Amino acid sequence: MAATPIDGILPEMPKRPAMTDQTQARPRRPGDMLEPVHASGKTPDPVGVWTRYLVLFLRLMAAIWLIKGLYHWAAVCGVGAGAQGGFEAHSLAWQTATVLFAVLDLVAAVGLWLAAPWGAVVWLTSVVSVAAVDIFFPQIYGGSFTMPLAVLGLLGVYLTLAIFAARERQA
Repeated sequence: MAATPIDGILPEMPKRPAMTDQTQARPRRPGDMLEPVHASGKTPDPVGVWTRYLVLFLRLMAAIWLIKGLYHWAAVCGVGAGAQGGFEAHSLAWQTATVLFAVLDLVAAVGLWLAAPWGAVVWLTSVVSVAAVDIFFPQIYGGSFTMPLAVLGLLGVYLTLAIFAARERQA
């Protein structure tokens, strides 16, 4: 090999294995291929108890919000409207709120079922919207305090489970 002017200036670099060299990835002994054995017979679970409760709660809320969203879509489509008229017979405020919850509740249900962070955000938006409509605009759905209390109670349960699950992950 011919000498180049840089040969004397730069130190010689050690030869590194090529990316296709698989010698480091192969197990060297038969014991390297075995999974660890635990005395209890159970493998350690990276998911804690509170995280399981949180996911179970999210799935339950997903089922409830799915039913709630389908209920609103049934109102939009006029299912069970009877002789008093359907969707068009209600006020514009009722129509707007019903369409909002028809879409928002189903999107929240999907996100909650997947236990995705955006699902909790959409669900939180739905919960706060339901409470706001029932409390501040009683003429739309009748102004009952039962629904806002129920959804805010569910929000409290969610926040409690989320805090305990987060503390469990830190430990």
